[in-house]
Amino acid sequence: MEVILREDVEKLGTRGQLVKVASGYARNFLLPKRLAVAATESNKKIVEQERHAHLRREAKVVGEAGDLAKLMAAVVVTISQKAGENGQLFGSVTTKDIAEALEAQGYTIERRKIALEEPIKSLGEFKIPVRLHPEVTVEIAVNVVKKEE
Repeated sequence: MEVILREDVEKLGTRGQLVKVASGYARNFLLPKRLAVAATESNKKIVEQERHAHLRREAKVVGEAGDLAKLMAAVVVTISQKAGENGQLFGSVTTKDIAEALEAQGYTIERRKIALEEPIKSLGEFKIPVRLHPEVTVEIAVNVVKKEE
């Protein structure tokens, strides 16, 4: 059975692609979950219109993420933590701490978008990548200083 995919389906194809699948797979999985439609002429036109609308929306989102990246390129986040004599932190700086510091500066960024491989456990300045969009990444400076008591 030939179907037109309405969404990206792993190991099958991408949105708008015409694929040939077993009729049971189409009838029992793809069609009920609205991942695909039967490959008729009218459905081809509808899916093509949806694909163009999706591309326009995606271009707009990428543009907005690019503008935000330009604004965030100069952002320096300062986080103060308790530390020992040799510069080791008593705790650690996590994505949650960075997201809260960014929010205090007026940038609402989900903590999942902050690509911190492991928590920061020492004083100093670090460059942390923030994925605003799969195609747009910006590095922000995070400065960890000793908290004065």
